[in-house]
Formats: sequence, structure tokens, C-alpha cells
Amino acid sequence: MAKLQEEFHGKMRAAHYALNTERSYWNWIRRYLFFHGMKHPKDMGAPEISMFLTHLATKEFVAGATQKQALAALVFLYEKVLFKEVEIEDWVRPRKTKTLPVVLTVDEVRRTLSCMSGLPLTAAQLMYGSGMRVMEVLRLRIKDVDFGRKEITIRQGKGFKDRVTMLPNIAEQGLHVAIERAKALHQVALAEGVNFVHMPGKLWKKYPNAGKELPWQYVFASEHISVDPITKRRGRHHMDESLIRKPVKQAFRDAEVYKHATCHTFRHSFATHLLERGQDIRTVQELLGHANVNTTMVYTHVLNRGGKGVMSPLDAAF
Repeated sequence: MAKLQEEFHGKMRAAHYALNTERSYWNWIRRYLFFHGMKHPKDMGAPEISMFLTHLATKEFVAGATQKQALAALVFLYEKVLFKEVEIEDWVRPRKTKTLPVVLTVDEVRRTLSCMSGLPLTAAQLMYGSGMRVMEVLRLRIKDVDFGRKEITIRQGKGFKDRVTMLPNIAEQGLHVAIERAKALHQVALAEGVNFVHMPGKLWKKYPNAGKELPWQYVFASEHISVDPITKRRGRHHMDESLIRKPVKQAFRDAEVYKHATCHTFRHSFATHLLERGQDIRTVQELLGHANVNTTMVYTHVLNRGGKGVMSPLDAAF
């Protein structure tokens, strides 16, 4: 199993998958192996995969997206690691459900942000004001913030795509503070002989001195030096996402927002509020980085106009 795991991680990194995806995929592969009594996957195939996927749906009652991720992990294992084609035909899929995103009102956003301060506040301002995902905020590098053009370039977002979004005026001060903090931490690291920063793909070969340069440092830099899990080199990574998620969760409580809101709710609210103000859906699609406009269309169903934009007969009667 150790050799299989090593080969799997090597293939994932060669394909430039995110570390979180790599961990999630390996977790599904482990569950698949344990489900079949630790038989080697080369001795199994489509029937065993179908059996596992059916078990997830009928016994563990996972959502369709969860089962889809498990399938993607197993397909990657067989096709990219074991070089074995599998044609999976018969398995039970979870019943499809249509869920709408949780969206905050403008007042709820104001109340929540008023309960925050420091770096978590700046991160929340970017998520709501620019439509960024929490990990896109944390992976933001100094070189990708353009105060002159009021733009933020998001590198290798979901689907390995770059995109440009707006830089909100209100977030500028917090970003300046974050960058000055990152600069001070970088100077301390250099004084201690630490000059490594994680680089996507093989950019570290193209820019071998990037770790010494301030533009490549993370805006939301970690306080601590850590060991990169891929290269095993010591350097300064970005903050852990829990340092943003926990203050955001607490802010929702303090603001008495009783919706099931998370960091991602800011992104949903960003899209919905733009559409409410008449912004065209294609522009919103580009700002969010959606490959298909149908993904963006879900926000048209949660616009603040009542159910499907129709006035309730109760309101009309009185």
C-alpha cells in the first residue's frame, strides 16, 4: 500500500492537482481498499468500484457530489496510476436534489463585517467584495494585487484557471496593512536564512530566487515557518484557513445572522447582489470564474424579489 500511495501522490503532483484534492482523493482510495478487505486495486475493477459507489449511496447516504468525487478519485487511480481502463456502468446514484445557495442581505453583510477586525476582516471584505473563495484569498500573492488598476489577479483558481476581479476600495487599507505585515515577516525570514516560498507547478525552476523576493510572498502570510509537504523545504506559507473560517463563523453569531452561513456565503452574496443591481450575468460569470453560465444562473433563483419575483396574494390583498 505504501508503494501505491507514493505512486499516486507522484501522479497527482505531476498533474498539478491542489494538495487538498490530493488528500481527498487518497482518502476515498483508502476507503475503497478497506471496503474490499485491502485487496490490491489491480486485482479489482469496474464491478468492485460499482459495489463501493452503491454502498456510499444506499448505506452511507452520501450526496451526489460526494459520490462523484469518490468516482473521480478511483478513475484517476486506475487510469493514471495503474494504467487500467475501467468502464463503470451499473451503480446506484443518490437521488438528485436541487439546493439553492445561502445568500445574505446587504444589512446582514454590514452587521457581520462590523463584528470583525484585522486580517479576518480584510479576507471577508475580499470574499464579499471580489467574489473570491477563501483559499483564493489565502493564496493571494503581493504581486497579484494592483492598487493602481484596482484589480486582483487570481492565479490557478478552481479548474487551474486565472481570472481578474475587482479590488474594492474599502479593502485597500486592510490589504496595505497585510502586505506591510508580510514584508516584515519576510525580512525576518531572510535574516534567519529562510528563503523558500511554495511555487505552483515547476515555476520554482523558472524563478529559482523567487523565495527571496517580496512580490512572490503571500499577502496573508503565516506567522510561522513551516515545512512544505511536497518539497520538504522550510519556508513561510500562507495562513491556515481555520484562522479565517473561525472568526467569520463567530462574526455571524455576534451579528445574529441565523442562516447557515459560511465563508462561501460571501461569494454567493457577491454574485446575487451584483445581479440585483442589474449587472449582466456574463460579467458575473467571468468575475466568479465559472466555466459555464448555467452555474451562474443559480443566482437568478435567489434574487431578493420574493418567490420567483411574484408578489404574494396576501400582500396584494392588504
